[in-house]
Amino acid sequence: MNDWNAKIIEEFRANEGRVGGPFEGADMILVHHVGAKSGTERVSPLVHFPQGDGRTVIVASKAGAPTNPDWYHNVKANPRFAVEVGTETYPVEATEIVGDERAAVWEAIKAKSPGFAEYERKTDRTIPLIVLARLDSAA
Repeated sequence: MNDWNAKIIEEFRANEGRVGGPFEGADMILVHHVGAKSGTERVSPLVHFPQGDGRTVIVASKAGAPTNPDWYHNVKANPRFAVEVGTETYPVEATEIVGDERAAVWEAIKAKSPGFAEYERKTDRTIPLIVLARLDSAA
């Protein structure tokens, strides 16, 4: 997985946030999260869903695996970190979406990207949705 992610990150940075292959045309984001146990900064390339209000949503799908991705635990433990979108890097604060808001956002995500509905069918867990709110650089 590390080689896979490294190639996507390299392509993202070389092409102003755009990548090809299975992510062709998707809105991509690089999430700089800090390990909950290790304290080590890691970068994960993810699809994100801009909400039109300065916030964006990332999905802890792990392709429908029975467990949440490692990055999910890291952003829950350390909810302030940087992201790269296009050519811009800025700080965000992460909050998990729950309840009715999650249900509405999840339906919109599945409508836009049906692969996420397939991930949902493959797992018994509720796939977490994390909203990233942009912070002022001074925050």
